Amino acid sequence: MWAGNAWRAALFGVPRGCRAQSALAQLRGILEGELEGIRGAGTWKSERVITSRQGPHIHVDGVSGGILNFCANNYLGLSSHPKVIQAGLQALEEFGAGLSSVRFICGTQSIHKNLEAKIARFHQREDAILYPSCFDANAGLFEALLTPEDAVLSDELNHASIIDGIRLCKAHKYRYRHLDMGDLEAKLQEAQKHRLRLVATDGAFSMDGDIAPLQEICRLASRYGALVFVDECHATGFLGPTGRWDHVAPEAWGGASEGGYTTGPGPLVSLLRQRARPYLFSNSLPPAVVGCASKALDLLMESNTIVQSMAAKTQRFRSKMEAAGFTISGASHPICPVMLGDARLASRMADDMLKRGIFVIGFSYPVVPKDKARIRVQISAVHSEEDIDRCVEAFVEVGRLHGALP
Repeated sequence: MWAGNAWRAALFGVPRGCRAQSALAQLRGILEGELEGIRGAGTWKSERVITSRQGPHIHVDGVSGGILNFCANNYLGLSSHPKVIQAGLQALEEFGAGLSSVRFICGTQSIHKNLEAKIARFHQREDAILYPSCFDANAGLFEALLTPEDAVLSDELNHASIIDGIRLCKAHKYRYRHLDMGDLEAKLQEAQKHRLRLVATDGAFSMDGDIAPLQEICRLASRYGALVFVDECHATGFLGPTGRWDHVAPEAWGGASEGGYTTGPGPLVSLLRQRARPYLFSNSLPPAVVGCASKALDLLMESNTIVQSMAAKTQRFRSKMEAAGFTISGASHPICPVMLGDARLASRMADDMLKRGIFVIGFSYPVVPKDKARIRVQISAVHSEEDIDRCVEAFVEVGRLHGALP
């Protein structure tokens, strides 16, 4: 990770010598076989290169003209907001490019503490802790909190960061069927023998666009004496009337941003500062990122205009696509997965959408289950109605071209 003058890199290779070279040749053969299998399955993931700022209108390397972007996590449209950019520049000028240190050595500045306090206020929690990324936030929680005496109950479609974070801990692991409250209750009953019980769920599921029934989850947790962890990476700022999951019971806690954070009870956050390995062994978030995030929260707390705008635009896209004959997964969330099934179909349609000026990506195994390939569309508050209508028109044209529509 680069920060100030600190640079750490991994160099992979083998010692010199005949046997070592033979081992490297064997590895190359194995890797080429794996890569060819990915290509043959139609699940190869290419990286398109953006040559402009993130936003609803972008420029892509090798593609002439402007492109409409419908696949960013930029739900709030704040990635290139002038006030957010200015806040980042101001933090860069005042606090420098990086800390060259982890937090507990010499990597904590006033802006880090101020942002953590602001996050806690936003979520109405006691404290918050910053991480370099959302993935790190989830990787740091479960191992630090849970012991072999405890149990964690996880939705089967939780994000990879939750799954990997749970794998790192020594607690007993239960997996309940996706959004199935009956199965969760059965697992909670089975887990009563453990010291602590923690229910872990995404707030909004990023591949399917569906939303966890948090009121029911919290009700069951209360009945069976369990804690609740909610990953709000695809929810903070725009779900609920004020973008703060206003309908969630107060015992729910969690969260993620850019980088990432966990917010909740004060003693929990204090424990994470002592034990969470991604926090202890990663350099601090750069000041520019902290400044941008802080300003974004300010804008969210000033008005709920963004929330209202997104709801209307999401409904416009979903209703028009369904009227055209497409199946859209989830409900009421700006993540709008266009379900296609076949991996090659999803990839080819996404390529043809780009030719028509629409940036979307096909998702297939292992990111989603086999035979459930899709093109995930994400609506942003800064998309116009004309942008949305143009996207739908392109989908209809490409869908008919590939036989996805009659």
